[in-house]
Amino acid sequence: MSGNLFDLMCARIPSAGKTLIETTAGRRWTYGEMLNASARLANILVLRGVEPGDRIAVQVDKTPENLLLYLAALRAGAVYLPLNPAYTLAEVEYFVEDAEPRLVVCDPAKRDGVGEIARKVGVEAVETLDSSGRGSLSEAAARAPADFADVPRDDDDLAAILYTSGTTGRSKGAMLTHRNLSSNALTLVDYWRFTDNDVLLHALPIYHTHGLFVAINTLMLAGGSMLFLPRFDADEVMRLLPRVTAMMGVPTFYTRMLQHPEISRQTCAHIRLFISGSAPLLAETHREFRARTGHAILERYGLTETGMNTSNPYDGERIAGTVGFPLPGVDLRIADPDTGQALSRGDVGIIEVHGPNVFAGYWRMPEKTEAEFRPDGFFITGDVGKIDECGYVHIVGRAKDLIITGGFNVYPKEIESEIDALPGVAESAVIGVPHPDFGEGVTACVVCHTGAAVSEQAVLTALQGRLAKFKLPKRVVFLDNLPRNAMGKVQKNVLRERNANLYAAPGKAERS
Repeated sequence: MSGNLFDLMCARIPSAGKTLIETTAGRRWTYGEMLNASARLANILVLRGVEPGDRIAVQVDKTPENLLLYLAALRAGAVYLPLNPAYTLAEVEYFVEDAEPRLVVCDPAKRDGVGEIARKVGVEAVETLDSSGRGSLSEAAARAPADFADVPRDDDDLAAILYTSGTTGRSKGAMLTHRNLSSNALTLVDYWRFTDNDVLLHALPIYHTHGLFVAINTLMLAGGSMLFLPRFDADEVMRLLPRVTAMMGVPTFYTRMLQHPEISRQTCAHIRLFISGSAPLLAETHREFRARTGHAILERYGLTETGMNTSNPYDGERIAGTVGFPLPGVDLRIADPDTGQALSRGDVGIIEVHGPNVFAGYWRMPEKTEAEFRPDGFFITGDVGKIDECGYVHIVGRAKDLIITGGFNVYPKEIESEIDALPGVAESAVIGVPHPDFGEGVTACVVCHTGAAVSEQAVLTALQGRLAKFKLPKRVVFLDNLPRNAMGKVQKNVLRERNANLYAAPGKAERS
């Protein structure tokens, strides 16, 4: 067997007739049909000039055909490059210029704009797929042979490039090898106890590590089935819950489920595992979900560059506010950000990881790659955290979110935890905003529950005595909601931009 991830998937197919994908419209693909359909697509990729190692950029809506295209890329030995369908043409142009793909696949409505970009950059082929799975690519595949000689790959050959969100500086392309993806998925199959009896509710996007690699690779290496939703819809999720055994989601999924009138122990009785990631899960959400359903959500921690690094245990206590223990095969340490010296348990520092899951580096950025790795091979994640006395990993925040006020370092998570626990508060985000006296002023952005009467002074008063004075927010800004990206992560860069002039002149906090 070669190192190609697809070969490993094939070796674990339970039977050709077992259902792999079922859509909400009732369309089904068995494992055998997946083999035929992905072979047809792989033949078209080769016909369009794709050779082993070539990049395939894909900006299309989530469909089974999109998933089959990912598998076809693996079979052809190509490097899969998924792009968020929400990206503008200007953003797509950057990715295409940087990655220089052999083929771009886009929605038919974007064919003209993407085609112009392709001609400018020298991309040889552009194909289309729409939200129903129809387009020039699927039409061509329908006429192609249903057999394909899969291209052998070494473990260290690239399987995918995923671009980081780029909230600071230009986006970086994380190079992920077949070993990165296969090792991580095999670990999760065992750690989360996935088998061919599992049915996964898949409501995540598939241009991201979570929905594409964590969910699909793990499910397929277990030989399971998935109910494939185009997007998260609480009503649809509640309807399908009795038919599934597991669900992976972002925190927003779970907060919306808690707002649904049908959520209960009975509706969740068939589920063995709820998993949350991509953004921090509020301890309040964890507690309420457990009280309402009887299930303790399993929270884990991963990155675009590494896949999954830690997980709360399958058996054992899943502690709210933590991301559990390092996964088998993953070395994790807390280090001094300046020296790289390992710190003791309980100390706060930079999370660094090492293992077969860690990416090969940033695409065409050797200097950036070198800067993000220690001499001993540990990857500097940029996340700030600690390991408690029981071995659980806690994420404190991002290093770039560190607030330096009056010469003191302040980690937002500590303050957010205190504010989130206040009556009437739904959630909060703490940021640093330019301040004429302190350099940065600690600023709390707060979202309240509907109808709650929470004032700026009430928040500040409640925090006094619970936090050191230098950590106390200098202002509290009330919002209707926190800005988030597609995976549910709070966009603190947006909050900083919106409040950049907050301390330029005194005034009362306003709801915005």
